[in-house]
Amino acid sequence: MNLKDVLAALEPQDDGASWRGIIPDNWLQGRTAYGGLSSAIALHCAMRSDSDLPPLRSAQVSFIGPLAGPVTVTTRRLRRGKNAAFIEANVESEAGLGLRCTFVFMRAVDSAIDHEDTPAPDFPRPGPADTTFKGNPHVAFTQQFEFLDRRDGPALKPAEWLRWTRLNDRDGIDPMVELVAIADCLPPAALRILGKNVPMSSLTWMLNILGPTPATDDGWWLLRSDADYARAGSSSQVMGVWNARGEKVAEQMQSVVIFG
Repeated sequence: MNLKDVLAALEPQDDGASWRGIIPDNWLQGRTAYGGLSSAIALHCAMRSDSDLPPLRSAQVSFIGPLAGPVTVTTRRLRRGKNAAFIEANVESEAGLGLRCTFVFMRAVDSAIDHEDTPAPDFPRPGPADTTFKGNPHVAFTQQFEFLDRRDGPALKPAEWLRWTRLNDRDGIDPMVELVAIADCLPPAALRILGKNVPMSSLTWMLNILGPTPATDDGWWLLRSDADYARAGSSSQVMGVWNARGEKVAEQMQSVVIFG
């Protein structure tokens, strides 16, 4: 099942605020769903739980427990004001609550401030001469994407990672849902220091959208992650997403536990 199939399989329940669906095995990351997928499912349902929502502005995600197999998504409007709407979405499986999200939808407002300082990393979009890859065959969800990495170079910090990413099948997917599904595709940047894969788990993820409608060319998005702290198994990393034209479309921060 690709992302569109997973979203299409979500069945709305009679209460109008919950859906039932499934996390297929080909979207797993170890024993749980890839975080970008579970967050995209939550956003998809949140956007359908209320009418005439403004664009997504921010997402606060907590990865509470494992999610696999049949799942239930429940949504709740926390507040809706003149400019912004706050909607909570929870995803549960047989193991219990696995994901809790708070999504903030907000329209543009008049402001005297117009400032941007978001230079793109010097890493050109993949071209015909570049060899891309599908990820680790032992990490199921990575087969849903195409990648091109840069992990080394004089301009990179010790725990910095760059990755061009695109979904294999992206037609018919809402641009915001696609962006959320893409934005979590980098492994923890602290693994660059270790130089090997070890067990790890994301705890929280904060994502701010920098514009009303993210768009790119040929499906390619540039992801950047930099761990500025990693000690006693806890790592904090700052992240960003740029489109193929070098425009920054999202800023992120994530807390990760690394068992190694």
